[in-house]
Amino acid sequence: MPSTAAVEAELRPRRKGRPRVSETAAPSLVEILNLVRTEQATTRQEIERQSELGRAVVADRLGTLSELGLVDESELGVATGGRAPRLVRFLSERGRILVATLDQTALGVGIANLGGDLLMEHHEAADLTQPVSALCERLVTLFRWILDRQPGGPDLWGISISVPGAVPDGGETLFQRATPPVLPGWERFPLVETLAGTFDAPVWMRSSVETMTMGELHAGAGISHRTMLFVKVGKRIGAGLVSDGVLYRGAQGAAGLIGSVPVSVGERSGTLEAMAGSDHIAREGRAIAERGASEILAEQLRRGGEVSAIDVANAAQMGDTAAIEILSQSGRVIGQVIATLANMLNPELIVLSGSIAQTNDILLASAREAVYGASHPLVSRDLQIVRSQMGSSSGLVGAAMVATEGIFAPPMLRDWIMTGKPQAHPLFQQLKVRIAQEQPPRGRAVSPPEL
Repeated sequence: MPSTAAVEAELRPRRKGRPRVSETAAPSLVEILNLVRTEQATTRQEIERQSELGRAVVADRLGTLSELGLVDESELGVATGGRAPRLVRFLSERGRILVATLDQTALGVGIANLGGDLLMEHHEAADLTQPVSALCERLVTLFRWILDRQPGGPDLWGISISVPGAVPDGGETLFQRATPPVLPGWERFPLVETLAGTFDAPVWMRSSVETMTMGELHAGAGISHRTMLFVKVGKRIGAGLVSDGVLYRGAQGAAGLIGSVPVSVGERSGTLEAMAGSDHIAREGRAIAERGASEILAEQLRRGGEVSAIDVANAAQMGDTAAIEILSQSGRVIGQVIATLANMLNPELIVLSGSIAQTNDILLASAREAVYGASHPLVSRDLQIVRSQMGSSSGLVGAAMVATEGIFAPPMLRDWIMTGKPQAHPLFQQLKVRIAQEQPPRGRAVSPPEL
């Protein structure tokens, strides 16, 4: 327990209104808030025990956090032989986070609270080959539409974007202060700067695999798991790793690019994406349709002029032998790569996601068989291999979690907690000044979403 002198050094005399605390109080405020936010401590006694701070300091800090609207102590807990303790709860409704997922053919947007709970979402078709300026305009329009549907609601605290590519990270960035070159043309348009300036909120950006992994961990199959391997199967194949409850990003934010792993199938070889991804499945499906080996896909080719990976998955689900073999082969190849990762990482859970894995059981079953067959007995003994049940919502939920973890990360939180809002962070204020000086281009009007 801190000495009386240490306590007095941290506290300043009270006055009416919000408690006055010195800058030296920020670390203890950060520690207590995160203990409450992550539910590691739910009463004053638990906070004192976990933080090793004295009763007077804890009481003062909770008073400050309550005045800032970040915690609440109005509810009583269960009595255990004495007076019922007051529960300390994090007020996740204090702020809102705008989230978006950008995929090759789809755009999703939503809004979440500070606990990462998705409150509203909207999805529509999109084309990421269009100019980034047009994409930015559409994002701004959709975000404004969402905010208009939340009249008088809590303040916006952040924006989080999920993108189909690795987002470079040197390890020192609290939030995005410039638009990363994730896709062609992005380095020439200030997407991050436009969003930050338009909505007066810091912006976070992560790859779609990372956000989907985070979403699955916090709201899907990964709940209560500490070690998880998430694999997204599509045109691109990527993986996300959760170790001890934390997403592993790698040195440059490029962990999990397993689609580039070389594989062999018979006499053919290539990358995992080229030999097992959705483009490969579509090509193989068209080939068997043209040969007449699949009546279902041949009819689809005559009717629609093309065969997609989803068409192959649907045909396999209907019992088409040739389509089943295509998906089974892809599942085996993907499973062999996953088995190598499983032997190295020893996860307790593997989750397969993507439209192909979620529309039928064939690819999942083949991948599962390959993983169990090639894994060490200690690795496979308690290993669960399941499909994601979250669909397109996982990326939005994960994006919200990326922002909340960024907002409340101690290096970030220490510099805004005294003001009660992350926009007060000095680096964000510097970014706003730069945005104002550079005067990013104003977008043309875009029609609101047709729902």
